[in-house]
Amino acid sequence: MTKGTEGDRPDHAKPELQPRGARHKGNRPINQAEAAERFLAAPRHQQQHDTRLWTLRQRRDDQMWAMPEWEEMRSLASAIKEHTLSHLDAYLEMFEANAKANGVVVHWAKDAAEHNAIVLDLLQRRGAKTLIKSKSMLTEECGLRADLAKAGVEVVETDLGERIQQLDDEDPSHVVVPAVHKLRTDVAKVFAATIGSDPENDDPPYLAGAQRDATRPLILNAGAGMTGANFLVAETGAVVVCTNEGNADLCANIPNLHIVSVGIEKLVPRTEDLAIFVRMLSRSALGSPITQYTSHFRGPRKGGEMHVVLVDNGRSERLGMEEFWTSLKCIRCGACMNTCPVYRRSGGLSYGATYSGPIGLIIDPTFNARKYSNLPFASTLNGSCTNVCPVKINIHEQIYAWRKVLVRQHETPFVKRAAMKAAGALFSRPAIYRAAIERTNDALASLPRFVIYNGLNAWGKGREMPHPPAETFHQWYFRNRGGRP
Repeated sequence: MTKGTEGDRPDHAKPELQPRGARHKGNRPINQAEAAERFLAAPRHQQQHDTRLWTLRQRRDDQMWAMPEWEEMRSLASAIKEHTLSHLDAYLEMFEANAKANGVVVHWAKDAAEHNAIVLDLLQRRGAKTLIKSKSMLTEECGLRADLAKAGVEVVETDLGERIQQLDDEDPSHVVVPAVHKLRTDVAKVFAATIGSDPENDDPPYLAGAQRDATRPLILNAGAGMTGANFLVAETGAVVVCTNEGNADLCANIPNLHIVSVGIEKLVPRTEDLAIFVRMLSRSALGSPITQYTSHFRGPRKGGEMHVVLVDNGRSERLGMEEFWTSLKCIRCGACMNTCPVYRRSGGLSYGATYSGPIGLIIDPTFNARKYSNLPFASTLNGSCTNVCPVKINIHEQIYAWRKVLVRQHETPFVKRAAMKAAGALFSRPAIYRAAIERTNDALASLPRFVIYNGLNAWGKGREMPHPPAETFHQWYFRNRGGRP
């Protein structure tokens, strides 16, 4: 929560992007560009968003340069994940056996609906009407909160960023810092309207304290608690959760019922392997050496119950995709988001999906290729996301691969397919291409502005066309190097 810089919008204004629940409905292709325009229309929000995330990227780099073994650790983390995914069935069975031996009840959910039904059944059997929950992208993916609300169960987010978003009826916009797109003044307005805090006081300690005072009674009286999991350790059956607020420990230990919701890809084989990821996670996400809390839950509290719900929801299908299976290595650090120039300037909610930014561009189409067909084109393919990924996912190459898949499946707009076909024909004929470039440069230098800047020129929307050079590179090379005409 930062004030940002002065802009021409009032302090309390924020970009209107997307109401809660829109991510889980319909099959119409998401228009990321249109939503990004609304975010860009709020310059103070856009600027602080860009600045804040780039700061996290710079802090990540500081941590990287302080560790000579950084690249070796990335390679090792990648190898461990690839090994685990290649033997996922065996490690899942090992985790289940060891977790059961620790007194944990293990459930299997093939999709979001089954996951939500399992959780609701656990709550209803124990008469739990309130559920306190730590941050979990998987439950966002499954639409858990909306389903439980229909059944009369109140879900209370305990992570500060997630609670802000819940009270504002918005989805999280980042996998690590869910409310990073908001200013302090936005939060003050939300809290004033929902928990009765002072609307004129946007001091972060005051806002955090107000939220804590309002939420703590809900935590103490909750019927059940839920956490996600950053990692599962197959050899011990342990659930490992990394937080900076300690809220996961409250969710796991105060109520008698602790439910863990986790994707099947979160496994690591041994505790020894876990050390690599704990060292990489917070450094990549926030530029800090380690999270404030790294909690290992291996069994229920005395007199309580612990249930782990292992969720597939398309992960097995993705594991069989030759070009895209390594996206399952992701440890949800958000480093690719923090470095991405498109994400930093368009905001996470513009993607219309649980997973936004570069990692979202390759994950989301595996859930629904039609709905998310536009997302892989929201990238410059600069490769920065791949360079910062702690587990070496070739993100930008997979983004490009998705573009090819979507074109083959005719999931791209007709106008774009026609334009690409015309461009391919032009680029395959060097003489015609050179002539076209020369004529285009002449036109840019002489045509009236309204002819160049119109609805047909997507590049000119929101930016100036580059000034045409006096001559093309081919002309310069022929004149200075004696090349063939």
